[in-house]
Amino acid sequence: MDYLLFIFERLDWLGVVDILLVTIVFYVILRTLQDTQAMVLLRGGLVLIALLGLLNSLDIFPAFSWLVSNAFPALLLAIPVIFAPEIRRALERLGRTGYLVSQRGEEENGDIVDDLVSAAVRLSDRKHGALIALQRLDSLQEYVQTGVALNARESPELILQIFYPNTPLHDGAIVIDGDIILAASCVMPLSTSGSLITTPERKMGLRHRAALGTSEESDAIAIVVSEETGVISIAYSGRMIGNLSVDRLQRILRTFYKPEKSKNPLGAFLQNIFPWLSSQDLEERL
Repeated sequence: MDYLLFIFERLDWLGVVDILLVTIVFYVILRTLQDTQAMVLLRGGLVLIALLGLLNSLDIFPAFSWLVSNAFPALLLAIPVIFAPEIRRALERLGRTGYLVSQRGEEENGDIVDDLVSAAVRLSDRKHGALIALQRLDSLQEYVQTGVALNARESPELILQIFYPNTPLHDGAIVIDGDIILAASCVMPLSTSGSLITTPERKMGLRHRAALGTSEESDAIAIVVSEETGVISIAYSGRMIGNLSVDRLQRILRTFYKPEKSKNPLGAFLQNIFPWLSSQDLEERL
C-alpha cells in the first residue's frame, strides 16, 4: 500500500495521459487480433513468457536463467516474423486511409444490392452453392489472378449461370468490384481461426471457410450460399452471420457495401484502420 500511495502522490495529468495512451494501444492491438489465429499465438506466447519469467526470478537455476536471459532478445526478433501477415495487413489499411471516397452513387449502389440479393435468393431456392466476394478498399487482385477473367457487368442471370452445377466456372468464388465481375472460379484463402468449429455453423464446408478467410485477409464482404441447405450467410471482418432472410441480407449490404462519401471522414478513417468497429455497428443496426 505504501508503494501504491508513493506512486499516486507523484502522478500528474501528464502521467495519466501517458497511461491512457499505452492502454489505448494495447486495447486496439487486442481487439484487432480478436478471433484470429494471431490471438491464439499471442496467448501462448504470454503464458510462455510468464512461465519463463517466474522460473528465472527464483534464482535457483543459474544455468536456466542464463539461457533465458540470452534467448529473450531472439524471441523479440521472432515476434515480427510470427505476426508478419497481421502487421502487413495493418500497414496496408493505414496506407489506404486516403482513399475514403467511393465513386458509386446511391442509386447505382441500390441497383447492385438488389441484383446481389436477387441472385442470392434464387441460388438459395435452387440450392446451388455460391461464393461472392465484394471488393471494397483492400485489393483482391491476387485472388482474381487465380480465376478466369470476365470483366463483365454483374447481373442476377450471369451470377446464376456461373454457379450452375457442373459448369466450368461453378467452383470457387466470383470477385465483384463495384458492378463489375472481375473474375470467376477464384481460389480464396481458407480461414484458420477455427471459429466455425466453435459455433453452430461448425458443419459448414470449404465455401464458408473461404468466405470467412476472405473477410479475415481483407475488408471484403463475402456472400455464401450453402449447397446442402440453401442457407445464405455473410462474412465480414472475420465474423460469419448465417441463416439470413431477404430483408436482413439487403440491410447488411446497404449498410456496408455503399458509397463512403456519405460517411463522416473521421469515422471512415477509423473504420478503415480498425474494421472491427464496423462489426459493432452491424450488431447495433441489426
